[in-house]
Amino acid sequence: MTPKTILCVVGTRPEAIKMAPVILALRAEPWARVRVLATAQHRAMLDQVLQGFGIVADVDLDVMRPNQALSALTARLLCGLDEVLKAERPDLVLVQGDTTTALSAALACFYQNVPLGHVEAGLRTGDLRNPFPEEANRVLAARLASWHFAPTAGARDNLLREGVDAGRIVLTGNTVIDALLMTAASAAELDLGVDPARRLVLVTSHRRENFGAPLREICRGLRELAQRNPDVQFLFPVHPNPNVRDVVHQALADLPNFILSEPLDYARFVAAMRAAHLILTDSGGVQEEAPALGKPVLVLRDETERPEAVAEGVVKLVGPHAQGIVDHAQRLLDDAQAWREMARGVSPYGDGRAAERIVQALLGDFARCA
Repeated sequence: MTPKTILCVVGTRPEAIKMAPVILALRAEPWARVRVLATAQHRAMLDQVLQGFGIVADVDLDVMRPNQALSALTARLLCGLDEVLKAERPDLVLVQGDTTTALSAALACFYQNVPLGHVEAGLRTGDLRNPFPEEANRVLAARLASWHFAPTAGARDNLLREGVDAGRIVLTGNTVIDALLMTAASAAELDLGVDPARRLVLVTSHRRENFGAPLREICRGLRELAQRNPDVQFLFPVHPNPNVRDVVHQALADLPNFILSEPLDYARFVAAMRAAHLILTDSGGVQEEAPALGKPVLVLRDETERPEAVAEGVVKLVGPHAQGIVDHAQRLLDDAQAWREMARGVSPYGDGRAAERIVQALLGDFARCA
């Protein structure tokens, strides 16, 4: 078979984490000529992950601007991606998830008549504006994709309901579990600078839907929780976006048991998840990773496109609501049985072989067309 040029597009930290296993698996294949395009929608946080997995971008659009608006970001991405597709002439472009990078790459591929593969396809809340803009991004990308790599049976069913041809859907598991298992052993040895004798609550928040009043409400709940539990330490790696950083530091920086750190590289973040007694987050990836490590997760959102862990009882939606955050977190800190029920190590998101399944599906399709 003639080698196929596959352009893997990444723009944000979560994309890089979830695409890294696919990139590495494809690089091991003699039939695949892998090219990596970094849009740098998130600059430093993307670079952290790529370096951690030993991946160097072949093309870098460097589109990030301070406090960038979605319309301007999309315009820069679309123009830059269009030029790259003309120069690279790939046989396939792979994107991941629901970012502005993924949507822009899907649209650029449509304009240039380049086949698109969508990793982590089929996640849905059913509310086009929640989460914003991610739900619209992934719905629109699905309309333009030729391959749909669904992480769960529920995601596959969502695609089928939308009329996607069953022959174009591959049930793979989530590549984030591949990345987690690749990283977990080495992460165990890292020093986080926290007291191992004290319980640790890990917090992350970065989603655009929580900017403004919701994030202030989250911080109000976290502040009350920290004041109620001076023996518990809190670690919050703060996203550099000023809509997050400024609010979080103003609300929480004076608390003696709250550590506000710079974003952690992926290995150190995995180490933090392993060390945590409880995790509060609005991150999609953490909802997938933490249950595999046996860590209870309280989600700082009212809806999730990852309902499988909620159904298993290892993730709970508490929303960006101070009282709900305090009530649910305090119960898990006080009630050992309630904590054990959520800390069962149940992972509905895969077995660490998702990248392998993606590679084999692509090889099979390319071989049939040869």
